[in-house]
Amino acid sequence: MKRFISILQFMTRIPININTGFDKEFHKTLTYFPLVGLVLGVLEFLIGTIALKIFDPFISSLIITLSAVILTGGLHLDGLGDTFDALYSYRDKEKMLEIMKDSRLGTNSLLAVIFLLLFKIGFIYSIINKGFLWIVMFMPILGRLGVLVLTYKTVTPRKNGLGNLFIGKCSLGMFSGATLYSLVMLGLISKFIFASTNLVLISILISVPIVFLYNVIFKNHVYKKIEGVTGDILGCSIELSELIYLIYIYIALTFVV
Repeated sequence: MKRFISILQFMTRIPININTGFDKEFHKTLTYFPLVGLVLGVLEFLIGTIALKIFDPFISSLIITLSAVILTGGLHLDGLGDTFDALYSYRDKEKMLEIMKDSRLGTNSLLAVIFLLLFKIGFIYSIINKGFLWIVMFMPILGRLGVLVLTYKTVTPRKNGLGNLFIGKCSLGMFSGATLYSLVMLGLISKFIFASTNLVLISILISVPIVFLYNVIFKNHVYKKIEGVTGDILGCSIELSELIYLIYIYIALTFVV
């Protein structure tokens, strides 16, 4: 429980005034990444439910997206921006790593953040209009489960950095355990809380390998650029994985509903 609280404090801005102490094996909190996503997803679902009682679906989509940013303190969006500024500067590896550390906002960063948020708002709005607000709850889970691909048997080109706490530290047992309980969570919530049809349930479960596949492709792309993974890359992966989930689930619902 201490490790779960520690990683919840680390990855979110949820006020939890509990001192969990120093953990020499903090990397083992990787197992709880999807559980952090569940907490965020439930909060975003509740916020969305309340918003829909007051506002129309579009404004509610804006509020849900904003709540996700506030709950995480924009931590992963910062990684998204830094990653796009660096990887698509078309410089050499060392210059790319230097750009990632630069706090200034570049054009690629600005465009990446703007379009990601716009696409999220658009897909959340469309999914709400289909009557599936609850499916948006799974977006943070998939984002944080998918990023484990980038922490399993990976290396970092940097000697120091927050990402080094996790990069290459995910064991097969941790990866398998997180995947298994995530599938169970998705299945139980879908079937027994929201009484989804079998087709919808299957579509939701298929999102797991879809997000994994995206992260494998993304990892290979990043390795070609900087020969490793950084903390910014992890944050970027979470944001893009959430978007991949939304795109996939929107397409899936179009065919099964």
